[in-house]
Amino acid sequence: MKKICMIAHRGYSSKYPDNTEIAFIRAAENGSGGAETDVRVTKDGILVVNHNDEVVFEDGSEILVAEATYAELSAKPLRNTKSDDTVYICTFRRYLEIMKENNMICFVELKGEFSDEKVKEVFDTVSEVYDLSKCIMQSFEFTNLIKAREMFPELPLMLTYGSDEIDYRRCFDYGFSLDAYYKMVNDEMIKEFHERNLEVALWTVNDKEALDYCMTLDIDYIESDVFGGFSA
Repeated sequence: MKKICMIAHRGYSSKYPDNTEIAFIRAAENGSGGAETDVRVTKDGILVVNHNDEVVFEDGSEILVAEATYAELSAKPLRNTKSDDTVYICTFRRYLEIMKENNMICFVELKGEFSDEKVKEVFDTVSEVYDLSKCIMQSFEFTNLIKAREMFPELPLMLTYGSDEIDYRRCFDYGFSLDAYYKMVNDEMIKEFHERNLEVALWTVNDKEALDYCMTLDIDYIESDVFGGFSA
């Protein structure tokens, strides 16, 4: 049977606070082949990883990533309701270091406003710290992916697909792979991508029934908060 690479969604986020250093480390220890993350830019231009617009601190206070400096964001521990660890905001660079240490695939989604300069900085950082071939940029927006394709012609790119209002076949014009909600795909779609040497990932698979179903499909990656590494 085909080997399927497990991608830890925001790290091992069912057990540890998502997008934190400990979540990425535990994902590696749990056997995940990669980890997905969300990149944002602080007020002073530092690349950090956080899904939401704001971070919530242990003391209950909140601050918007885009309106805060890195010093402000890292001054206090983050709220953690999942484990006993004291956690702080994680930089994109530190995420990449953990991925490199464990030879893991990077699924990277850019959140918020990114200038051309900052898009370039993201992937210059990947190239400096790790390996561009190990990093797959993802976006719900074709415009973001097209911009990245123009800047980095050989970069692996994936359309994040969660609505049939988007014509996934546009991916074929640009060589974009597919990262789809698992209920949105069928065998014919998967075949269309593989015939063009493009990959298919499915998100976010968090129960055994869904996992069993996805493992019957001819896919390349499964994203999960819960399940660790395996070979199907």
